[in-house]
Amino acid sequence: MLEFVTSKDEQTLALEVEGKVTKEDLEKFDNIVFEKFRNDQKFNVYAVIGDIDRPSAGAVFQELAVDAKRWSQYNKLAVVSEQDWHDKLTGMIDKLPGVQVKHFPLDQAEQAWDWIKER
Repeated sequence: MLEFVTSKDEQTLALEVEGKVTKEDLEKFDNIVFEKFRNDQKFNVYAVIGDIDRPSAGAVFQELAVDAKRWSQYNKLAVVSEQDWHDKLTGMIDKLPGVQVKHFPLDQAEQAWDWIKER
């Protein structure tokens, strides 16, 4: 489940991810990005990630399609989680051009906000 929460920055979408991310969750994300930032404005994502289900190949493909559609708009992605595998995933995403990604443990959530708000 992907749930939008109150953001501390107008250029940042804040969300929490737990369990299974559905097709509807991805469509909602895409619609909110379009409503708030259209197709040309840069935005950040602050994501608190809990225990998530391993996605199916189809779900991964769909998520990548949504991300690719918006990739030029991403500026920063702060991943807040205790899961070790997020470090590896964050490192892979960080290799993509134009997107800054950083992982923070749960006890550094405020530092994640500070980082994401740096211009």
